[in-house]
Amino acid sequence: MTDSAIEPMIELRNVKKVYDKKVVGLKKVNLTINKGEFVVVVGLSGAGKSTLLRSINRLIDVTEGDILIDGKSITKARGKKLRLLRRNIGMIFQNFNLVKRSSVLRNVLAGRVAYYPTWKTIFNLFTKEDKERAYEALKQVDLADKVYARADELSGGQQQRVAIARVLMQNPKVILADEPTASLDPQTSLKVMEDLKMLNEKHGMTVIANLHSVELARKFGQRVIGIRAGEIIYDGKMSATPESVFTKIYNGGEEDD
Repeated sequence: MTDSAIEPMIELRNVKKVYDKKVVGLKKVNLTINKGEFVVVVGLSGAGKSTLLRSINRLIDVTEGDILIDGKSITKARGKKLRLLRRNIGMIFQNFNLVKRSSVLRNVLAGRVAYYPTWKTIFNLFTKEDKERAYEALKQVDLADKVYARADELSGGQQQRVAIARVLMQNPKVILADEPTASLDPQTSLKVMEDLKMLNEKHGMTVIANLHSVELARKFGQRVIGIRAGEIIYDGKMSATPESVFTKIYNGGEEDD
C-alpha cells in the first residue's frame, strides 16, 4: 500500500470504556486502521483486546469518544443506519458462533441475512444465486465436501472455517477476529489464519485479529498493536518490531476483559 493510497477504514477518537463495576476497559484510545491492512492486536488476557474489537462493531457501547467506520460514526448511528454500518463489519469469534444443528450451507447463508427481510430468512428463502455463492465460499476454505453436513459434525477447525465462509458471504469491508485460533491446535490455527489472509489479500477486506500467539502474530500481521491495561502501548510495522517489544507488552496487567 503506497502512502498516496492510504485511506482510513476505522478511526477511534478518544475512546473510553468503563464497565458498571468501574472497571476501565479502554483508556482514551486514539487509533486509525487503514483500508486493506492486516492488523494483529496482542496483549495479556484482560488487557482490553476484546473490548476494543467489540467497541468497533458496537457489541458494546463506549463510555466516551467516537468510532468511525469508513468515515461514518457507528457510535452515533441508530436504526437502519446502524444496521447498514454493521453489514460492513464481519465478526469471527473464538467459539465459532454457528447454529450447531443446522447444515454447513445454512450457516454460511446466515452471512446474507442482513440483505434480506426477516421473514425470508426465517423460512430459508435464499436465492439460488446466494446458495451458489455459499458453495463457492466453502470451496475457498476447502470445505465444499461438507456443504450438507451438520455443523456439529465438524471439527473445531472446520467449524471456524465455516465461520470464515459465512463472513465471505457477508462481503464486509472489515473483519474483526477475536482470538480465532484460541481453541485450535497449531496446524489448524495456521489454516484458519491462511484463510483470513486470503480474505485480506484476495478480497481486500481490512482485518483486525486479536491473537495470543506471538508466533502467529509475527507470521501474519503487517502491523502490530500492543495493549496493556486498556491502553495502546505499541503500534508499529511487524517487520520493524523487535522481540523486546513483545516482552514489554506482556509484562503486567491481569484484569479481565
